[in-house]
Amino acid sequence: DPDMPFVPSIPEDQFILIEEGDPAVIPCRTSDPDAQVTLVNSLDKSVYAFYDTKQGFVGNFPAGSYTCKTMVKGVEFKSDEFLIYIIRATSQLPVEIEALKTVYKTGETIVVTCVVFDNEVVNLQWNYPGKVKEKGLIKLDDIKVPSQKLVYTLTIPEASVKDTGDYECTARHATKEVKENKKVVITVHDKGFVHLEPQFSPLEAVNLHEVKNFVVDVQ
Repeated sequence: DPDMPFVPSIPEDQFILIEEGDPAVIPCRTSDPDAQVTLVNSLDKSVYAFYDTKQGFVGNFPAGSYTCKTMVKGVEFKSDEFLIYIIRATSQLPVEIEALKTVYKTGETIVVTCVVFDNEVVNLQWNYPGKVKEKGLIKLDDIKVPSQKLVYTLTIPEASVKDTGDYECTARHATKEVKENKKVVITVHDKGFVHLEPQFSPLEAVNLHEVKNFVVDVQ
């Protein structure tokens, strides 16, 4: 089609997500298999790469914006803009779960953190006693320096005894069939209590003017 030399692309094709070091395909295909196609970056500079008429340009490209150009009877045509995003992802999925404490009393705020290392894009799900009632706030912090980590924080305000149980996070890899899950057990008591362990007998004797220490371990 001389009026439309580039095959129209769907929006999903214009956003290309690849892992660091992997090749990508920029899918600007032509309706004329003999058309001469040039790839340019956001600075309008030519990028040299292998062109497959059935796929598009294939190669290792830096993250950024790319456009394809071709000439039909002396008229220049441009393809849609293609955006390449490069994500950092390892084949492994290191995950850690942390709780500020594991024993709470009614009315306190439960905080549990799940940390995913060396992966920028993952699908993470929480399972915990209050999930059915949508009790809980989830926050994500994407930390780049000094190393890549995703910090997911689950906060349960005004905890009750019903919030006692397993708190589990499950992380799934963005592009591979890899998943990892971690769990911590949280206990919520109706009210606080103190446990004393005295390190002395019910009856102690001392000599006159003697100084004696009485030690109590309080939990």
